[in-house]
Amino acid sequence: MAFEKFDPDDPNWKENLDKFRQFFPPQQVDQQIRQAIHFCWMGMPPDKRTVDEVEKQVRRMVDRALRDLREDAELFGFGSD
Repeated sequence: MAFEKFDPDDPNWKENLDKFRQFFPPQQVDQQIRQAIHFCWMGMPPDKRTVDEVEKQVRRMVDRALRDLREDAELFGFGSD
């Protein structure tokens, strides 16, 4: 299934949401998270490149992203159903 077939304006949005979930299964999300951790590792200065420091920075970024998501959900009124 190609991503281009997902149409958020289609009146059958629940069916489209199922298609979207099939396109991005949990394994895809897992791989993207692992890739982000890897990029964080590669981007750290050599003197700070430790597992503890990478974990600290990844958690900081994830916490910030989730905080922003909650703020956006409240502001724009989504995610409450």
